[in-house]
Amino acid sequence: MSSTSRHMLREGLRAAVPAALVSGLPSTVHAVLAGRDPLEPSVAAGSILAPREQRSLPLLAAAVPVHLALSAGWAVVLAGVLPRKRPLLEGTLAGLTIAAIDLGLVGRRYPRIRALQTMPQVADHVAFGIVTALALTRQGGAAPGPWIR
Repeated sequence: MSSTSRHMLREGLRAAVPAALVSGLPSTVHAVLAGRDPLEPSVAAGSILAPREQRSLPLLAAAVPVHLALSAGWAVVLAGVLPRKRPLLEGTLAGLTIAAIDLGLVGRRYPRIRALQTMPQVADHVAFGIVTALALTRQGGAAPGPWIR
């Protein structure tokens, strides 16, 4: 692995931690305010790893590695492609793009994900993108990501 690849991996994983922790807040707040189950998106994420499981606790347990893997993977990708000049705009656009892929292409194959309210999930993805972009900008200054240098 080249030093550029190691750097990108390290930056992405560092950015993934705060992004993974914060990214579920929009849908959680929305669920609480709407009187819905705030764990519904987590249970849905767990169904990716355990599609036949119906019990909430095993699905919540399965959601942890799914969420961590997706967060780490997307943050590493963003570490390689974000220009890091305007992190709020770049993060928002990245989050919308990731939402289109996660929810529109992949998620529709899973009934529990398909059943989620779309806008709170999009808001979670935008929050992920913004927090990741801000973390990457803080780590690496205004320099572009390693893949586009």
